[in-house]
Amino acid sequence: MYLRLLPRSTARVRLSCDSRIYSFPRSFATASSHPDGTVVSETNRAEATLKRFWETVGISKRDNGLTVTLDARALKTPSGNTLLLPRNKRLVATLIANEWENQETLLKPHALPMTSIASRAIDAFHDEKTCSEVREALLNYLDTDTICFHHDDPPPLVELQHKYWDPLLEWARSTFGVDIQVFDSILLHSQSAETRTKFNAVLTEMDSWELAAMERVTYMTKSFLIALALVKRHLTVEEAAVAAQVEVSSQIQRWGEVEDTHDVDFHDVRRQLGSAACLLTNII
Repeated sequence: MYLRLLPRSTARVRLSCDSRIYSFPRSFATASSHPDGTVVSETNRAEATLKRFWETVGISKRDNGLTVTLDARALKTPSGNTLLLPRNKRLVATLIANEWENQETLLKPHALPMTSIASRAIDAFHDEKTCSEVREALLNYLDTDTICFHHDDPPPLVELQHKYWDPLLEWARSTFGVDIQVFDSILLHSQSAETRTKFNAVLTEMDSWELAAMERVTYMTKSFLIALALVKRHLTVEEAAVAAQVEVSSQIQRWGEVEDTHDVDFHDVRRQLGSAACLLTNII
């Protein structure tokens, strides 16, 4: 089965059983090396020029996988690797293709969340040294996890903490058999070594796609536990976003929304968490 991507004016995806490559009516060159050793790939070129230089976007079958193409050339990651996706990542391929088709005259890097997270999974997480370093960095968030630091005032914040954080803490404790402490100060507190060891084992079992999603969500929400709940499909994107923005929601309730700040953050958090959730989606 093959994915056919339609023009931007048609918000649908059509399936075809032939092997032809379908393109959007509207470019990426193959990677090479700059004299200084820097990889020259389509992604790097786009970042450097910040201008659209391709005409057509498509998806093609290649090496038992799927690639997104710009002007019939396979998209490459910032490190110069072909952005080759497994066949069951058809949704990811479609979303990446749409990201590039929806770039207008000037490139908007923030509008390429699927491209960046898929590239991260391909470039970084096939090397055990990098995986180990990322696991260590993620585990460090346990000691400063957003949902482990509770305030006793103001009352609206306390209510939101109980509503969104307490159930999540109980889920993590019961699901993974760990002891998770809750603190009222960020000074000189840490989770136990046993808890850290158990969660390290959980991370070690993750594949490159899960680890990339875990990394993005942890960094976006400042919460290892929210990220874990999203990756393990205990939370939806919306539920994870709400849990991550409890303190902001409390501030908005009390002081009102700051235009071009709170509303921008609202959508950015959901865009980044959504890209992580979509990365984990498999379609057979």
